[in-house]
Amino acid sequence: MQRHFDEELSELRQKILRMGALVEDQIRQATHALIERDDKLAQQVIDNDRRVNTLDVEVDEACLQLLALYQPAARDLRFITTAMKISTDLERMSDLAENICERTIELNEEPQLKPYIDIPALANKSLQMVGEALDAFVRGDSMLARKVLDDDDEIDELNEQLFRELLSYMIENPKTISRAIRLSFISKYIERIADHATNIAELVVYLVEGKIIRHTLPAESVES
Repeated sequence: MQRHFDEELSELRQKILRMGALVEDQIRQATHALIERDDKLAQQVIDNDRRVNTLDVEVDEACLQLLALYQPAARDLRFITTAMKISTDLERMSDLAENICERTIELNEEPQLKPYIDIPALANKSLQMVGEALDAFVRGDSMLARKVLDDDDEIDELNEQLFRELLSYMIENPKTISRAIRLSFISKYIERIADHATNIAELVVYLVEGKIIRHTLPAESVES
């Protein structure tokens, strides 16, 4: 009985990792489609969202089966409930990558507003946070998870900086408004991806330490 349970837990972990790798690729490809103004790649990312949705359903079904069959407790229970929530965050990241590509296709109907420097930097930082959050989950590393939480401040600052720049474009030339708004949407989508990475990091802290740190101040979240 225990051997079957351990095998199914391992399989659940692998599903999460496959889903995470696919989502990271979605984010990476969405950014590349924007920079290269590649409609075909953007559409491919949109189409691939279905693969993430399928894995999300599979993870939920696996978790529910484990809960029903084995009635796990303590760390195993935390792992299963955490896996369900991580799956949800990953699925939403893929949705945001899809949104980036939808705005990219719209932007490609007009001349490029500005060199894409800030947005790729923002996307790369968010992608790093996603990767580190997933690594923290795999390794059970709450210190790495807490680093992800700290990194979110940099994303917020970059997003605000880019919004101010785009606002200046709109004020100076009303003809840029539609493009600037779409770019601000993309920046916000990337910022939301980072938020989902912090959600995963918070879940890792809960998994490893048994502490719920959502909605707490930084000082409170490190108290023993």
